[in-house]
Amino acid sequence: MDQSQTRARTEIIPYIFYRDVPAALDWLARAFGFKEIMRVGTPSGGMHGEMELDGCKIMMGQGGKQWGMINAREAGVATQGVFVYIADVDAHYERARAAGAEIEKPPEDLSYGRSYTARDLDGHPWFFTTPPSA
Repeated sequence: MDQSQTRARTEIIPYIFYRDVPAALDWLARAFGFKEIMRVGTPSGGMHGEMELDGCKIMMGQGGKQWGMINAREAGVATQGVFVYIADVDAHYERARAAGAEIEKPPEDLSYGRSYTARDLDGHPWFFTTPPSA
């Protein structure tokens, strides 16, 4: 293997489409506790953003109908969701609710942990779960 190549670890990063990336960056920080790590304009006049929560990243942009990439509100349905393991689902739920997140299901105990479901400002579903103790 050529040692001059950059080595990167495999990482899966959701890329989410929002109508207004600056508003999404602010909202996700306030409601879900993400920290903004990048905000940059794109050649097409849009914006790309990156955020992290406990070292895990998400990315976002406007997408566009011409590329077949639109947000859940524009589509009228969500075709994907984001599942996040967190340490304290109840505290996270209270933060999201206080910030005006659309709560689909309040916290409940399920076979895979304590979980709640919320939608963000563009209708993407987010599933937050504290896994059961080992």
